[in-house]
Amino acid sequence: MPAATPGTPSLLRAMNDRAALELLLTHGPLSRTRIGHLTGLSKPTASQLLARLEAAGLVLATGTDGGRPGPSAQLYALNPRAAYVGGLDVTPGRVLAAVADLTGTVIASHEVPYTEGAQAVDQVTEALGGAVKAAGLHRSDLHRVVIATPGAFDPQSGRLRYASHLPGWHSPTLLEDLAAALPMPVEYENDVNLAAVAEQRLGAARGHEDFVLLWNEEGLGAALVLGGRLHRGWTGGAGEVGFLPVPGRPLVRQVTRANSGGYQELAGVEGLPRLAAELGMEAAPGPAPGASGGPHSPEVAAAVALLGRAAAAPEGAHLRFLQSYATALATGLASLVAVLDPEIVVLSGAAISAGGEPLRALLEAELAELAPSRPLLVPGEVRERPVLHGALESALAATRDEVFDTSR
Repeated sequence: MPAATPGTPSLLRAMNDRAALELLLTHGPLSRTRIGHLTGLSKPTASQLLARLEAAGLVLATGTDGGRPGPSAQLYALNPRAAYVGGLDVTPGRVLAAVADLTGTVIASHEVPYTEGAQAVDQVTEALGGAVKAAGLHRSDLHRVVIATPGAFDPQSGRLRYASHLPGWHSPTLLEDLAAALPMPVEYENDVNLAAVAEQRLGAARGHEDFVLLWNEEGLGAALVLGGRLHRGWTGGAGEVGFLPVPGRPLVRQVTRANSGGYQELAGVEGLPRLAAELGMEAAPGPAPGASGGPHSPEVAAAVALLGRAAAAPEGAHLRFLQSYATALATGLASLVAVLDPEIVVLSGAAISAGGEPLRALLEAELAELAPSRPLLVPGEVRERPVLHGALESALAATRDEVFDTSR
């Protein structure tokens, strides 16, 4: 089919179709009259549009707006079954997969624990297959899948970089092997970048074009959004702030071999129990060494417990602990703020979130003294599986672009 030219009836119809579909996605079920009012279309044109979208399987008649004065009007909604997407969140401890429909509703998930010697392709296909089966679908029903990992796949070589702690994911043919194993388009993105996508679309960064998301969980990282778009850098390594040299820690040389740097050693979760002990704060009960610690590693679980206790009673040793942690976080964050001058900084990840408002206020005060500008510091609002939600939102954005383009 030849591409439509500007101003042709087919292009105008496609533009109106997309506008109506976006309205249904945003507002939920709407009547023909309401769609006509919001789009500026006449009643006959709105009726033709809805009939066309209903015949294409993109909208459904869902009932009437009973309860209002006058005759009831038929309501129309976006058909959630018009497309499905998948998202995966990969960590050194597990692979978590989920399936969402076109409206963004998560309908199933499945988790596969990492086992020694397991291959990445097997982990992905098992996790995704479990989620698809739980959703009552087949893998071929998915329009697109986005996989989140630590680090980033180098756009030149295709190899995973900045994530030597992710075993089984460093084969030079990994992307080719995954493409051969999965029947749908697959995209790959850094996990912290996808946490930022979740906040941009669903949470604290909605309406903001320039922001930084600072993340502290299994690792310390940042996502940079400039002009509304993720900034990934030449090799995909933008935001790998754990490698930053910072005052207060010796220089770490050969950082990629060590998979660490000064900022990670200064403000990462591994050092928080030692810091708490030095400041006279009693150790928090937590999982035994080597235990899973639930959804997080034992180190993250211990840090979350310490920060949660300190934030619940921020005085004495608890307050000194929060102040020291805020100074450590601000030391690296000040460099980001000086270079990027973001409008807001979203504070995310289990460790930072556990510090709550007391930690945020202390960090804001420290940053005001260390950085030339004063961005607004806001807590992340997507607390439940933000990386996975970001993967699904990224897959949905591309899928909706395809599905909503009725000129194809």
